[in-house]
Amino acid sequence: MNTQNQNENTANSQNTHPTEAVTDAHGKYGIHCLTVIGQIEGHYILPENNKATRYESVIPQLIAVEEEPDIKGLLVILNTVGGDVEAGLALAELLSGMKKPTVSLVLGGGHSIGVPLAVSAKKSFIVPSATMTLHPVRMNGLMLGVPQTLQYFERMQQRITDFVVKNSSMSEQDFKRLIMNTSELVTDVGTILDGKEAVECGLIDAVGSLSDAVEALYSMIEENQKQLE
Repeated sequence: MNTQNQNENTANSQNTHPTEAVTDAHGKYGIHCLTVIGQIEGHYILPENNKATRYESVIPQLIAVEEEPDIKGLLVILNTVGGDVEAGLALAELLSGMKKPTVSLVLGGGHSIGVPLAVSAKKSFIVPSATMTLHPVRMNGLMLGVPQTLQYFERMQQRITDFVVKNSSMSEQDFKRLIMNTSELVTDVGTILDGKEAVECGLIDAVGSLSDAVEALYSMIEENQKQLE
């Protein structure tokens, strides 16, 4: 293997867990764009061939956006296959607690814990071809078959349900009905909603594209500035 190939492989291994973010100060207002892609990596490091968003990298970005006066709003681009429930819910709680204008845009998909992340913004959009996958909490690996394990899953699922209901227009009854649907997914229970369906059921605010999301963020920034005057 030559030196050039070694350098390329090293660069590739370093980029397998991207948490991409960029602050645009040349538009109408200074906004920060955060991309949440692949799996949400939590307390355990994922294999190097997995694309992931590390929650410990996102947390300081959210704090910086909230504290930086030149950043007027946050745009979150989502295309996630789920991941660590605790880490994903922690990020969603931080997003929902921000005072600055926040807008989310779901592109490819919002799977599992991606649902709370999508609704955590003050305004949520989804492109027509994107999907939201709703299913109950799952866990891989060895588990103890005792009543306490089932109670743990129930309590964790209720935390997620409460967050989604609080931050969207969906009722708790409808959310639980969709995640426990047994007639749609082949090897799992749950429901896949396309862009239009996600809006019709109240999960996402509107169907839209990048320009719609940016325009909504600008409008929220202007409204926020009026309130501060």
